[in-house]
Amino acid sequence: MRFDIVSDTHGHLSEELLAELRGADYIVHAGDICSDSDYRRLMRIAPVHMCLGNNDWGIDYGPEVKRVTRFFAAGLRWQICHYEERLDLATCDIAICGHTHRPFFERDPKTRTLVMNPGSPTFPRTAKGPTIGRIIAENGYVSEVHIIQLKRR
Repeated sequence: MRFDIVSDTHGHLSEELLAELRGADYIVHAGDICSDSDYRRLMRIAPVHMCLGNNDWGIDYGPEVKRVTRFFAAGLRWQICHYEERLDLATCDIAICGHTHRPFFERDPKTRTLVMNPGSPTFPRTAKGPTIGRIIAENGYVSEVHIIQLKRR
């Protein structure tokens, strides 16, 4: 299963981002989508699991979108929280965060949890430019993890 990981879109879904997301089995958004219409647009591409970011106030995305969102997919326990420091790595296999607009992925040395921040496709804060993440997983096993660079606007 292909999980495309996005964060900090801030009310803008570029055509390049939307094209890259096509074919995803799930989209995981780590907050600051800032737009109910963008949320609905992503859901037309694939099922979306999302948490609230610090700029998502005043928008009701539904009861399944919380400050910390947990779900089970591909035999793995997932957790999404906008802030890395608020993730509970002892309770998940994959932890997704955002907020910094800086992409990374790593295995936590203590829990072995895969932690990813996909960066931002809209307002990147590194020389890498706009980015998203991608995780390929099935039957409790992660086979691929990538940070994907999008073209600069």
